[in-house]
Amino acid sequence: MSRNKVGLCLVGSILFIWSFVFSIEQESSPTDVKIIASYWERIKNRIVATGNVEIHYKNIIVLADWVDLNTETKDIYAEGNVSLKLPEEMLSCEEMSFNLDSSEGELKKAFGMIQPSIFYEADSIERKNENVYSFKKARITSCTQRIPRWNFSCSRANFKKGDYMEMWNTVFSIKKIPVFYLPYFRYPLDKERSTGFLMPQLGYSGPKGLVFSEIFYWSIRRNMDASFNLDYYSARGLGGGLEYRYLFSEGIGGQLNLYYFNFKKTPEQESPENAYLFRFKHNQSLPFNLNLVADVDYQSSYDFLREFDNNFRRAVVSNRRSQIYLSRAWSYFNLNVRVSRFETYFTQMKNSIIKRNLPEIGFSSSKIKIFSPLYFSFSSSFNRWEYGWESAYEADTQKRSQTIAFSPALTFPLTTLPWMTLNSSLSTNFIYYFQSYAPNTQTIVDEPLFSHNYAFNAEFLGPVFYKIFFGSDNTAKFKHIIEPTFTYRYESPTASSDRIITAWYFYRNHYIRYGLTNHFLIRQDDMPREIFTLGLNQTFYLAPEDSPLKIYTVNGEIPKFSDIGGYIRFYPSSKYSIDFSAAFNPYYNTLSRLRLGVSLGSLEDSLFLRINWYKSVNPYYKDTLWQRHQINCFGGVKIPRLSLEVQAEIDYNIQEREMLYSAFFLIYHYQCIDFKTECKIFYFREKPEVQFRISFGLGNIGKTTNFLGGLGF
Repeated sequence: MSRNKVGLCLVGSILFIWSFVFSIEQESSPTDVKIIASYWERIKNRIVATGNVEIHYKNIIVLADWVDLNTETKDIYAEGNVSLKLPEEMLSCEEMSFNLDSSEGELKKAFGMIQPSIFYEADSIERKNENVYSFKKARITSCTQRIPRWNFSCSRANFKKGDYMEMWNTVFSIKKIPVFYLPYFRYPLDKERSTGFLMPQLGYSGPKGLVFSEIFYWSIRRNMDASFNLDYYSARGLGGGLEYRYLFSEGIGGQLNLYYFNFKKTPEQESPENAYLFRFKHNQSLPFNLNLVADVDYQSSYDFLREFDNNFRRAVVSNRRSQIYLSRAWSYFNLNVRVSRFETYFTQMKNSIIKRNLPEIGFSSSKIKIFSPLYFSFSSSFNRWEYGWESAYEADTQKRSQTIAFSPALTFPLTTLPWMTLNSSLSTNFIYYFQSYAPNTQTIVDEPLFSHNYAFNAEFLGPVFYKIFFGSDNTAKFKHIIEPTFTYRYESPTASSDRIITAWYFYRNHYIRYGLTNHFLIRQDDMPREIFTLGLNQTFYLAPEDSPLKIYTVNGEIPKFSDIGGYIRFYPSSKYSIDFSAAFNPYYNTLSRLRLGVSLGSLEDSLFLRINWYKSVNPYYKDTLWQRHQINCFGGVKIPRLSLEVQAEIDYNIQEREMLYSAFFLIYHYQCIDFKTECKIFYFREKPEVQFRISFGLGNIGKTTNFLGGLGF
C-alpha cells in the first residue's frame, strides 16, 4: 500500500470517530454531557441522536435507540430499548421522559430490579425523586427465576427506596394461579422491623369452620412495637387482639396482650358469652433503688381458652394470676412487698382454688459476720392471706388470717476440713396471729394467738472420696467423686398448734435426711465438666405424728420413712442429655414417681427429639384422681435435599389410655417462597377438633402466627 493511501485511511478513521463521539462542552467538568451515537444533529439547544445512543451525565447513564436532549434544561426524551443506569439502580423501558438534573421523570412499559432484589414490570413508572417511585399496572416479585414462582399484580404502587413498597388492588399469584386479593398491601424492603401486614394464615376446623388469621405489625419506634390481630371462624365468630411491647431506659420494659372474642349468634343453639383475656408484664426501676414487677394473666372464661387456645399446655391447665411485686436490696438487707391473687380451676370439679395475699411484706438480711465462724441473719414478715375453693369464697367461709413473724438465726459454717463441710444454724420463730380457730373447732374467730419455737439444723457433706483417672499422656482425664450427705433438723413443739390457721394443716419438722451422690467429671478445654450424676436420698421422721406424713396411715400407724428418691443425670454435651428420677415407697414396695427427660439435638439441628415421660401414684390413696401417667414426644427433621422441614408432637395419657393432643407440621422451601402446613388434633376438648392451617412466607414479610396459640409449635 502506498503512503498516500495510508494517509487517506488514517484521515477517514479520524473523521469517522469524530462523527461517532460528540462532546457538547470542550472543557471537562462534573457537569459535562457526553453523547456517543451512530448519528446526531444539533438544532440550537436540542440534540437528536440515533443508533446505539449513550448519554453520560454526572453519575447517570442513558442507553437508547433514539434520544432528544435539551442541553439547557437537561430534559431528555428517549425511545427504543431504553436503559437508565443510576447509582445502585438499573431501569429499562420502551419510552422515557427524564430530567438529568432532578433525576425525575416517567418511564413507560418499564421493567427492572430495585435493590436489594425486587423485580418489577409496569405500564408506567414515575420517578419523583431519588427515593420514591410510583407504578401503574405493575407486577412485582423477589424471585430470580426467568418465570417467577410468585408475584404481586396491582393497579398502582408506591416504592420508597430501602423502606417499603405499597400496593393497591393487589392479587397474589403462584405461577399463574391467583391465590388471594388484598385491597391494600405493604411489602417491607428493609431487613429491620417494618410496619405492614404479615402474610395471612388460612385453615379449617370442623367445630369452628373456615379459619382466617391476619396480623398488622406496627413498628412504632426502635424501642416499641405493636401487633393487631384478627381471627375469623366462620362457624363460631370473630376475635381481635393487640400485643404491645416496649423497652425504655433504666430497666423499664414490658408487654401487654389484649384479646376479645365475639361469638356468632345462632337461633339453633344458645351462644356462649363473649370472652376476653388480659395479659400484662411490666418491670421498672423506681427511685431509692426500688424495683417494680407486675404480672397479670386473666381470662374471662376457662372454657373459652380450653376450646380456642391452641397452646396445648396452656389450654389444659386453667390458671389466673395477678401480682404486683416491689423489691429493694442494699448492703445485707432485702425488702419485698407483694400483692397477689392466684386461681387454679379444676375441670372435673367445676371449681377453683383461690389464694390471695393482701399484702405480703418481707424484710430479711443475708448472713452478717459476727466473728469467724459465727454469722447472724434474720427474716421478718407481715402477711394477710385468704385461701379456699371458689364456692367457699361465695359462702364467705374461706380460710383467712394475718400474721406478723420474726425469725433471727445464728449460722455456724465449718469448712476448714477439705473433705468435710458442716453448715449448722440455730433459729427462733416468733409469730403473732391476728385470728385463730376457736378451741376444739374449725371456726375462725378474731382472737389473737402468739406462738414461738426454735429450730436447730445441721447439714454434713462428707467425708468426700474421689479418684482421678489418667490417660496415656499422664494427664487427668476423668474424676469420680462420692459425697455422702446427712442432715438433722429439729423444730420444737408449738403450743396451741391446733388453733393455728393454715391453708392445709400445721406440721413441724423433726427428721434425719441422708443421701449419697456420685459425680463423674471429664476434662474439657482444661476445665472440669460434670457429665454424669447419680444420687439417692431419704428422710426419717423422728416425730411422725407432727410431720408432713401425719395425714397418712399404714396398718393404723403413721409412716416414719419418706419415699426413697433417686436421680440420674447424663449430659455428654450441650445438645444431648438424659434426666431420670424416681421415688420408691418402702411401705407398699411400689414406685410412687417416675420421670424421664430425653433431649437429642436442638431445634436448629437436622434432627432433634424431646421425650418427657411422667408417672405418679399416691400409694396411700387408691383413688385414681391422685394418679398420673403421661408421655410427650416432640421431634423434627430437616431434609435439605428436598427443601423440607418436618416436626411432630404427641401427648398421650397412659393412665386413661387416651390421646390428648397430636400435631404435625411441614415447611417446604420452594426457592423464594416458604409453605407451611400444620395439622393439630385436640382430643381433650368437648368435641375433639381437627384443625388445619396453611401459611407462607415471602422474602421480608413475616408469617402471621396464631395469636392464641403463641409463637411455639
